[in-house]
Amino acid sequence: MQRRHVLHIASVTALALASVSGSAIAQNYPNKVIRLQVPFAPGGTTDIVARVISEPLAKALGQTVIVENKAGGGGIVGAMETVRATPDGYLLGIATVSTTATNPAINTKITYNPLTDFTPIINIAATPNIIAVHPSFPARNYKEFIAELKKHPGKYSYASSGTGGIGHLQTELFKNLTKTFVTHIPYRGAGPALNDTVAGQVPIIFDNLPSALPFILQKRLIPIVVAAPQRVPALPDVPTFKEVGLEPVNRMAYYGILGPKALPKEVVDKVNAGVRKALEDPAVRKRIEDTGSLIVGNTPEQFAAQIKAEFEVYKKVVTDSKLTLD
Repeated sequence: MQRRHVLHIASVTALALASVSGSAIAQNYPNKVIRLQVPFAPGGTTDIVARVISEPLAKALGQTVIVENKAGGGGIVGAMETVRATPDGYLLGIATVSTTATNPAINTKITYNPLTDFTPIINIAATPNIIAVHPSFPARNYKEFIAELKKHPGKYSYASSGTGGIGHLQTELFKNLTKTFVTHIPYRGAGPALNDTVAGQVPIIFDNLPSALPFILQKRLIPIVVAAPQRVPALPDVPTFKEVGLEPVNRMAYYGILGPKALPKEVVDKVNAGVRKALEDPAVRKRIEDTGSLIVGNTPEQFAAQIKAEFEVYKKVVTDSKLTLD
């Protein structure tokens, strides 16, 4: 009995010391380089947002922030790096709908829980998604696009950022609702998928607007339909999915920052405050808004609620539409 009492005291003491040590580390945060991990290849919207925010965030925190790309598995490889990271705030990840909602909703082999294995910090921006086609595709608007797909089922393919990603799942939902069929060609990120679509290797892409927009403005891609609350000012003639009767597909993407679970509150609050300060800069806001994105900059609790809501929506989509990766 006495031995058990001694062990209990030792255990409580160890926990108390660990808490004090963790608190001290958090109070001194950051005192070395912070790695901000993008779970996709360079060139996509996730990468663009990360690089826009990294420099002003570094200035706000008084420490270098390095952007790293860890592509693979529709964002899962990079997301797992964040899950496995030491909860000290020196490796943070960019959160996307693909890594925290669509992929976990459809991929039964994923070993992390998006609602319990991360610490949400802040949602930086919300971004419209768009279906676009190569100029060689025989359609210039949504009506012609649907007519062509229905006329030639199975003839065309589409590129996405990866299996289980937002581009994949939203296109599969689109196919299900419109009773059309196009073959999925997954890539290791939106950048490579976009490059091959612009080059004409793949005729169709479902992409985030920021990475696709420059090519659309250069007329190297033709916009067909956009997922946004209302028409995008840069593309006033392009209808939303809601306008064409496909409201379930009319969902925007988000780009936030999260860490592994058990990240100290002091670290969460410092990073959240740093991003908010960065977003106060008109130049930073303009760079993000010029991509077609909307500034968010919310609280950790609000971002956690967004992740939960998005995951539940796509889980229902997968169940109701009987979508699988097979």
